[in-house]
Order: sequence, then structure tokens, then C-alpha cells
Amino acid sequence: MQTMAGNLFANLPGRPADEVVTALAAAPGLRIERIVSTGQASPPDFWYDQDQAEWVMVVSGSAVLRFADEAEPRHLTAGDYLLIPPHQRHRVERTDPATPTVWLAVHFDGRLAED
Repeated sequence: MQTMAGNLFANLPGRPADEVVTALAAAPGLRIERIVSTGQASPPDFWYDQDQAEWVMVVSGSAVLRFADEAEPRHLTAGDYLLIPPHQRHRVERTDPATPTVWLAVHFDGRLAED
């Protein structure tokens, strides 16, 4: 393994039609990504249903996530994070169209240790 360094805000894309996902690090059972959204949302009636758990944080910008098993959407701003268990169906209702929403996403197998 070698030392890696970078900056989450370096080389932010302009206004692409799709979200831009950049892999920052990966190992068996683990993937760390920077996701940049510029007003994107999940397609109508689309739900993510992932095999891995996902810890996600909004680093800048804002977003609205909806979970299939919750009545109200969750509004996220810079600093907010969520742990999404495997197969918890969710979707992105909206991201900020005026300011890039930069996410840090950690996808992993297994469970986190409980306190």
C-alpha cells in the first residue's frame, strides 16, 4: 500500500449532465468515492438497493434523500451524514442546482462495531 493524498475540492467538474463519481480508494469489501452532483436527482420511480452498506456525508452543497420505508424525506446540508444499511431502498430527490453538492461515500461489506 502506498501513501495517497488529494483534495476533495480539486478539479470539480463544471455542470455535467450526470453526477461525477471519482474513486478515491478501494480494497476488498471497501470503496471510497467523491460524488459531485450539480442539480441531479434519481430518475422517477428509481430506488437504489445496494448489496453493501454506505456511509455518506454531504461535504458541501445540499441534497434531499428519500427512503422507501420513511414517510418524510431527509434534507441534508454540509456536514450531515448517514449510514445506509445494505438493501435499504433510497433515492436522491434533489441536489442543489446552484452550488455543487460534494459527497464523500464509503461503501463497505459487513457491519460497523456498535458502542
